[in-house]
Amino acid sequence: MTVRVTLSDAPFDPYALLAQFARDAGGDIGAIASFVGQTRATSADGAAISAMELTSYRSLTLRSMEDIAAAAATRFGLTHLLLLHRVGRMVPGEPVVLVAVAASHRRNALQAVDYAMDRLKSEAVFWKAEMGDFGRRWIEPSDGDAADLARWNIGQEEHDNNGRN
Repeated sequence: MTVRVTLSDAPFDPYALLAQFARDAGGDIGAIASFVGQTRATSADGAAISAMELTSYRSLTLRSMEDIAAAAATRFGLTHLLLLHRVGRMVPGEPVVLVAVAASHRRNALQAVDYAMDRLKSEAVFWKAEMGDFGRRWIEPSDGDAADLARWNIGQEEHDNNGRN
């Protein structure tokens, strides 16, 4: 199993990375699934966003991402997993996150991407702010994010191991 976790302050091309991921995964897999998240142009309340900024405490953030990746790889029997997340200032339309997985079966691959994103959104150690005409404001996980996470029935031990409770 190959797991690659990257925290980057540089822009990235998710489609070039996905093509390389598919080549690296090889031909003996049944499915590759991916998700690319990008900066939105509007906030949850509909206000225009000119930029989003993600900050991290690098070692803590990487550890939380690595724990999520390891849990996804184990839970869904993945052969390969790539988890890349940006930090820094990003403008609308700019890629923020890439999750790519390879598995023997389609369902495992699709569920693994969904699981990893739900955990990243709620548990990965990032501080997010959005900027616009309203100034700068912090973004907190929403009730919807908590509901998304709850559907995975994550045990307390698995949750505790990711560094945030």
